[in-house]
Amino acid sequence: MYEYAIAWEWLAFAARWFHVITAIAWIGSSFYFIALDLGLVKRPHLPPGAYGEEWQVHGGGFYHIQKYLVAPAQMPEHLTWFKYESYFTWLSGFLMLCIVYYGGADLFLIDRHVLDITAPVAILISLASLAVGWVIYDLLCKSPLGKNTWGLMAVLYAVIIFMGWGYTQLFTGRAAFLHLGAFTATIMSANVFMTIIPNQKIVVADLIAGRTPDAKYGAIAKQRSLHNNYLTLPVIFFMLSNHYPLAFGTAYNWVIAALVFLMGVTIRHWFNTTHARKGRPTWTWIVTVILFILIMWLSTVPQVLTGEKDAQAVAPAFQQFAGDPHFPAVKQLVGTRCSMCHAAEPVYEGLARPPKDVVLETDAEIAAHAREIYIQAGRSHAMPPGNVTDITPDERELLVAWFESAVEGKQE
Repeated sequence: MYEYAIAWEWLAFAARWFHVITAIAWIGSSFYFIALDLGLVKRPHLPPGAYGEEWQVHGGGFYHIQKYLVAPAQMPEHLTWFKYESYFTWLSGFLMLCIVYYGGADLFLIDRHVLDITAPVAILISLASLAVGWVIYDLLCKSPLGKNTWGLMAVLYAVIIFMGWGYTQLFTGRAAFLHLGAFTATIMSANVFMTIIPNQKIVVADLIAGRTPDAKYGAIAKQRSLHNNYLTLPVIFFMLSNHYPLAFGTAYNWVIAALVFLMGVTIRHWFNTTHARKGRPTWTWIVTVILFILIMWLSTVPQVLTGEKDAQAVAPAFQQFAGDPHFPAVKQLVGTRCSMCHAAEPVYEGLARPPKDVVLETDAEIAAHAREIYIQAGRSHAMPPGNVTDITPDERELLVAWFESAVEGKQE
């Protein structure tokens, strides 16, 4: 059964690779069409119904692109729909959520010092938050407030801040940031699946039937696309944040999350304005740098403790690792080879916090990270980096024997 850990790790790798590929495709096409749309030029020679055109050069050729707000007089035989990039990005991201956070709920999703709940309850809360988030967002867009684009975005920002704070009261800091990214990405992908593509299909069907399409469908799709435009960069930040505990593992992580959304707005505003040929608002970069410096400062503010954490108690899910006969030797090995970095106060030069916020000082901490130790330092040579602590082959074999013995013992 211990080979399950290896297979599961490779499954996570495959899902992550798939997710990155589809995300590149979605974000790339999204950014391209936003830049194209903003850069369109109206010229007198355009055919009837054409809104604007753009000449571009790429890959040794020239491209002449024209945009129709409704459609040309005759529909082309082949029409390319940009939708599957969005769908597969969300599906692969949800697969990652299931593999890493649902499959490893006791380690990555639940922090019982934050909220003592079971894995099934935590997973149900996670799923419900993603679904409810879309419902609330969609209702706000369809409400009278939806007619005021910037007023709507201000309210949505307040909702996102609340969700960021709420997730930190439910899950680990790492899971809170990941869920805030998933919450936002669900809204973005649902915008494509539930609104943008259906509205475009209504317009196409009306044209084929000889009816005049209602302009409201294009306006609604345009508003949802605008939201997706400004939400993209924060989502990327949250998807990468699990590698940086200074972002998710600090006392003010939800404030950091709120500022990240503002940075996404300032950065996208610069690109949108530039692509629209309306100047280069350099002030947006100044604001972005100030926000980032503020985030750096918030990450170093001492954590305000609300109570003592019982770091000595081994959770039931990991007791077989702490109770295995190999554990005393493993604990001594980890203390010798790993504690210089993976400590509450690392002594290795240049480290302000333990990598990925993984601390390996107590029995509970070592047992809880048994699978990671097994894969990173036992079955592979990933840890320690560059073997800076000179871990020997025999010591790696000890880590393998410990994990496999504990897993086999549990099965008996």
